[in-house]
Amino acid sequence: MNNPTLKQIPATLIPGDGIGPEVVEATVQVLAALGSPFSWDIQQAGVAGVNASGDPLPEATLASIRKTKLALKGPLTTPIGEGFRSSNVRLREEFQLYANVRPARTIVPGRFEDIDVVLIRENIGGFYVAHEYYIPVGDDPRAVAVSTGINTREACKKIARFAFEYAVKNGRKKITVVHKANILKALTGIFLEAAREIAREYEGKVQMNDMIVDACAMQLVLNPWQFDMLLCTNLFGDILSDQLAGLVGGLGMAPGANIGDDVAIFEAVHGSAPDIAGKGIANPISLLLAAGQMLDHVGHDDLALRLRTAITDTLNKDHVATGDLKGKASTQEFTDAIVRRLQAK
Repeated sequence: MNNPTLKQIPATLIPGDGIGPEVVEATVQVLAALGSPFSWDIQQAGVAGVNASGDPLPEATLASIRKTKLALKGPLTTPIGEGFRSSNVRLREEFQLYANVRPARTIVPGRFEDIDVVLIRENIGGFYVAHEYYIPVGDDPRAVAVSTGINTREACKKIARFAFEYAVKNGRKKITVVHKANILKALTGIFLEAAREIAREYEGKVQMNDMIVDACAMQLVLNPWQFDMLLCTNLFGDILSDQLAGLVGGLGMAPGANIGDDVAIFEAVHGSAPDIAGKGIANPISLLLAAGQMLDHVGHDDLALRLRTAITDTLNKDHVATGDLKGKASTQEFTDAIVRRLQAK
């Protein structure tokens, strides 16, 4: 139901592939129960984009995001090893979405309780620039594979400042910079140097330490409570953010925000799960939490808090959950339970 006192904010909506349309529909229903804060321009990407227009990232989709500067995106399928290039990576590059924000917070008590860590990942550099090529040897055209990573001091300082500003704004006290400067001395060494430089500007406000990536991966399992925020290069951030998600129940519990100077895109970070698409059993929490980040981004912190509280109460008080969380609810039944929580307020 639309709230007449709530001014709708134009935003692009990308249903995505596989289970994408199902979790997107669930999220739209929940946001409607919050008063419909967004007015949607529905566009396609990924396999759905190819099917609609022959392009995994159609110009109409890009034009919509340029106009609204705000998007909510379901999961997109990326072919493995061949086929078209990742639409997710292309979106980050097209709109210079340099900061990836991945919070991990325990909602359902389990193996690791009271986890509350935010990972900030540099989003458009490192090895993800995908400067790759093969060197032929003899009759083998793919005898040698080469990949080149690129980090610039400017980009490293920019993501570091974003992380420290995020910490100040959100009451975070410590940032752990993750690197491999003992081996990748140039590529990740410059990242660590830049972070140390920016950290000096925040002395007395936010603490900083650093940790080699393999040690960090181990410590996340042994003692995740020592971490408040992680600041990572692109590749390490991709890996550790999924590990963090594993601590709180999996990718179905993990949202993601991609932030640039002008555009912000919020997404479910899990895959498109074609094996369960259309069965009505997908868990929409990842995209719901991403919508919560989106609400925070546009200044609707109150609505974001209501959304997160409704999710928590639906799981822990009403004991309604989808199968991946050992429940029996369908996607729609879980969505209806959250809507009831919101409407009861």
